[in-house]
Amino acid sequence: MRFYADLHLHSHYSAATSSRMIIEDIIQGALMKGLHVIGTGDALHRGWLGELKQSLEEIPGTGLYKPKKGKSGIFFMAQTEVGTVFDVEGKMRHVHHVILMKSLEVAEQLRERLSKYGDLDVDGRPILSIRPAELVEIVLEIDRKSLIYPAHAWTPWRSIFGSINGVRSMEECYEDATDCIHALETGMSSDPSMNWRISALDKYTLISASDAHSPWPFRIGREACVFELQKLSYGEIRESIVKKDPSRLLMTIEVDPAYGKYHFSGHRNCGIGPLSHKEASRLGYLCPVCHKRLTMGVEGRIEELADRDPGFRPPGAIGYMSLLPLHEILALGEAGEPEKSLYSEALQIEYERIVRGIGSEFKVLIEASKEELAKVAPKRIVDAILKLREGKIRIIPGYDGVYGKPVFDSLASHERDREGLRKFFEGFP
Repeated sequence: MRFYADLHLHSHYSAATSSRMIIEDIIQGALMKGLHVIGTGDALHRGWLGELKQSLEEIPGTGLYKPKKGKSGIFFMAQTEVGTVFDVEGKMRHVHHVILMKSLEVAEQLRERLSKYGDLDVDGRPILSIRPAELVEIVLEIDRKSLIYPAHAWTPWRSIFGSINGVRSMEECYEDATDCIHALETGMSSDPSMNWRISALDKYTLISASDAHSPWPFRIGREACVFELQKLSYGEIRESIVKKDPSRLLMTIEVDPAYGKYHFSGHRNCGIGPLSHKEASRLGYLCPVCHKRLTMGVEGRIEELADRDPGFRPPGAIGYMSLLPLHEILALGEAGEPEKSLYSEALQIEYERIVRGIGSEFKVLIEASKEELAKVAPKRIVDAILKLREGKIRIIPGYDGVYGKPVFDSLASHERDREGLRKFFEGFP
């Protein structure tokens, strides 16, 4: 059977996270999206652990959990994200990691061991004063079946390859524990094709997940993994990742990396951006307004580390599909540019009508025929979904914390949006 999984999200105990990230609302968002398996998020936090144990029950022999009440068809996997602060060559690094576990009991044991490295209850995403290699050792000492790998690997801050305080290789981060790392979470601002340009990453399974901070369907499941499994279980999911098995891990679902908040470079507060690596390099990566260093986007950081040309695909690479949240399509006006708020009541009513008519958002975006879509959606929305499947929607790239903007009138909109930047390039070669 085919299963859609979002293996990284957060609870309401994490900073900058919606108060609606409670189990009931997470389930509802996952159902609308079309997910089957979701990470619990924040499984080391005392308060969230208590809520999980109160609301979920283990499914014997699977390493997964289901709600005690109702039959939602949603399964939970014990999961958390932790940050590590450590020194590399005299510079402090701040790298985040995803940890997947086969039970909440394992999470409780890990919580006990890690409590001496930081306060696990200050935030659902705790920060630990520990070297990543030691973290890996502790995680696997408690249970060899746990998985740990870099979270949102290319985000400028708090990521393994981030332009602000990241490192240049897996070995710099994980040292003698590198061989115990089997995966890499690419994050919203990069996709597999960008990671394929770095030969040292070929041996790692590329994972996509939402890192959702709210249960809205345009957040949860916006990136995901698609599995084909004989039996849905933690062990099967783990093994397909560790073995990089394309017969079981069929593909990842990505948003266009330009949609991510850190794809291009720039300075949001100064109104400078989005800038490609080539454009930012012409400025010496210095902001022409405040003269401080620009926030280098993921595209620029990839260019710094890449040893292959764009378009290279390594043998055995697992494929991917690029989508956008349905909310973004519904927000587009007749001119092909965003007109409605993603949070508007009218948009939400339209979203629920379309999704309930087809079955789930993934079915709307991936599976439904043109004829099926025409029964529940106006022509411009049907046309937009078909264009999305064909890769014909352009994104004005996100930068320095600003989401990218999808448009249909792509060339005109892109050029119009960037007109104000041109003066800063006058006189540059």
